[in-house]
Amino acid sequence: MSSLVTVSSNSWLGAWMGLEINLLSFIPLMSDSNNLMTSEASLKYFLTQALASSILLFAAILLMMESNLIFTGLLNSPSLMVVASLLMKSGAAPFHFWFPMVIEGLSWTNALILMTWQKLAPLMMISYMNTPMFIEVSVILSVVIGSVGGLNQTSIRKLLAYSSINHLGWLLVSVLSSEMLWINYYSFYVFLSVTVVTLFNLSNLNSMKQLFFSTNFSSTVKMFLFMSLLSLGGLPPFVGFFPKWMVIQLLSTNHQFVMMTILVTFSLVTLFFYLRMGYSAFSIGHSESNWFLCSSLSKNTLYLMTGATFLSSISFSMISLFFWLN
Repeated sequence: MSSLVTVSSNSWLGAWMGLEINLLSFIPLMSDSNNLMTSEASLKYFLTQALASSILLFAAILLMMESNLIFTGLLNSPSLMVVASLLMKSGAAPFHFWFPMVIEGLSWTNALILMTWQKLAPLMMISYMNTPMFIEVSVILSVVIGSVGGLNQTSIRKLLAYSSINHLGWLLVSVLSSEMLWINYYSFYVFLSVTVVTLFNLSNLNSMKQLFFSTNFSSTVKMFLFMSLLSLGGLPPFVGFFPKWMVIQLLSTNHQFVMMTILVTFSLVTLFFYLRMGYSAFSIGHSESNWFLCSSLSKNTLYLMTGATFLSSISFSMISLFFWLN
């Protein structure tokens, strides 16, 4: 409801209130008295979001004062402050400092919410702003930091956090280009993130070491996990390539070849650590590893998820091909 309040608000004060309700409703979900990392993550998240909210409220007041002609000559400064606060709330570079640390301390379910739903309201508000140069700088920094930052990570949560920062760069380009385009990209990203995070959650995997030494995976589950990761990385012909293809086509149409080259180049870097994860899953480990201990019901659920991933990838690819051919 809080995100809907923010999106449907016709004033900055109403949007700010929606974001605050969103923050106050998500903090209790993060808290876990039995996990010190979760408590630390929730505190970091609260402090960062409180700082961003303060900047947003101050900038909104300046904008309202300018609209009443109380101040003149500050037309760009409040707008930049608004965009900066929204970028901080969504975890985009160069305001990403808190995002990997918070993701690392959360459960898989809360990490998924933070990587997907919590970005919706800030992105919707950014789409209303007219500061393309500042957002383009954030786009470049997000794709660079999101790809390079994930290279030396051993934690799967942190790796997905940097991947989320990289995808946020693509989302911001879509926001600058077309409203329908960024909504489509966001929908694809949410679908792929839900699939990958659910697989890791059911598998009880948290680090690359566990992924390397786990031998209790069947080859079928490993294959579908590998396919899901490659799809999240945007490798053709998987479904994750389709939204990136739409962005590339639009950038090419608008003759933004430099931006297109940067996005594609650093997407190849993200594919490297996805391939590394897939290679680790297929490697031969020790049979005494006991990280993947789950009931038959959990295994059946896992098989169902991987089968759904395969079928959805094929169906989305066929629909996408049909759409673009016509």
